[in-house]
Amino acid sequence: MNELCTVILAAGQGTRMRSKLPKVLHPVAGLPMIAHVIEACRPLCATRTLVIAGHQADRVKQALAGEALEFVSQPDQRGTAHALLQTTEALAGFDGDLLVVSGDTPLLTSQTLADLLWSHRETHALATVLTTELPDPTGYGRVIRSATGAVLRIVEELEATQQERQIREINAGVYCFAAQALFLAIQSIRPSAVKGELYLPDAIALLRDRDGGVQAHRVDDPDEVRGVNTRAELADIHRILWRKSAERLLAEGVTLLDPERAYIGPLVRIGSDSILYPNVIIEGQTVIGEGATIYSGCRIRDSTIGDDSVILDGCVIQESQIGSGCHVGPYAHLRPEAQLRQHAKVGNFVEIKKSIVGEGSKVPHLSYIGDTAIGERVNVGAGTITCNYDGFAKHRTVIEDDVFVGSDVILVAPVSVGRGAIIAAGSTITENVPPDALAFGRARQVNQSGSASVFRSNHRKE
Repeated sequence: MNELCTVILAAGQGTRMRSKLPKVLHPVAGLPMIAHVIEACRPLCATRTLVIAGHQADRVKQALAGEALEFVSQPDQRGTAHALLQTTEALAGFDGDLLVVSGDTPLLTSQTLADLLWSHRETHALATVLTTELPDPTGYGRVIRSATGAVLRIVEELEATQQERQIREINAGVYCFAAQALFLAIQSIRPSAVKGELYLPDAIALLRDRDGGVQAHRVDDPDEVRGVNTRAELADIHRILWRKSAERLLAEGVTLLDPERAYIGPLVRIGSDSILYPNVIIEGQTVIGEGATIYSGCRIRDSTIGDDSVILDGCVIQESQIGSGCHVGPYAHLRPEAQLRQHAKVGNFVEIKKSIVGEGSKVPHLSYIGDTAIGERVNVGAGTITCNYDGFAKHRTVIEDDVFVGSDVILVAPVSVGRGAIIAAGSTITENVPPDALAFGRARQVNQSGSASVFRSNHRKE
């Protein structure tokens, strides 16, 4: 089997988006548009994946940091064939198959790409183009076939005749090529008479008469190959993506009380018998277990939620881990690296950041817990704050098992509270508390009999 290399075209500015953000970085369901394309390509196990970047290339590289990608620069964007020419040095000597995809097709699926690759290899073609039929093909290049159905060429709409514009089969902008044959062909591509650009589809006509020739693989669902060039098209992509996700989850045994108001990304996984109320946004690579309930107004991204957990209305959860049987909200905020062990409770108007809340522990009301490790069976009273920042650095707080923290307590890090200790309400704790100790960190109360009347009388005279 031939070696596979993937090339993702991501150099364009996307002027019709009217944005300072590169087109391929516009978010789709919580991920940059191009990230969906990368995910679709991943199961093909290409030996190398090259991203051709041009407009704001550094920003594109930064957004994709951590991925196993190679970047090729196309500072002047003079067409898709010109983009492939930029890979000549990087792919020197490569004699395998080249999969070329656009970075602005976030609905493309791994299965379609696998089918395209299989078709290309099965027919031993030099080039295989992905096509589909659209009721309205306006804006797309048309696939021109012979009387016998063979692919002859692809013509861009600007250069198509009136008759050719009636054709509904369009070029989806996804190809498989025999690499060496492609690089020979693109050397012969001439600039377009209309825009002066070098078009990759012109390679189809150049390769068709050579041994192996060209083939087309048609995808049945035209939505898969929708590109994004405008904000309106971006909105359409979201609607399609959310609908497909809802259909998938319903088939997998998840209850969506209003599927048309379930905003769930394609990489999200949810276990059976979970219930989602309307107007929930779940993005990124979130995983939710079985029997969980997510109430309205929640936004969850790149997080894990265990079986039978309940997330009440209005919660924001980002890059966090929630164990089974937990209870969160309403209106709680779990920031990155929050971890709730099983059966933990985080209540209304509580913010957790880079902290662990141990099994069976509770932070029920109006608290901020940052850079903290809370043990098991701990109760944190309303209004408690762990002061983790001294203006220069972050510091940790450790609260061991079976601690009771009274209301309105301030724990000034770095500080630790030993197992079984009790912190009196209203205390400011600046020193470590030993196990089983009762800690007071507040001024002694003084009651002055009759002073209230004197105080009021003096203020009236003023």
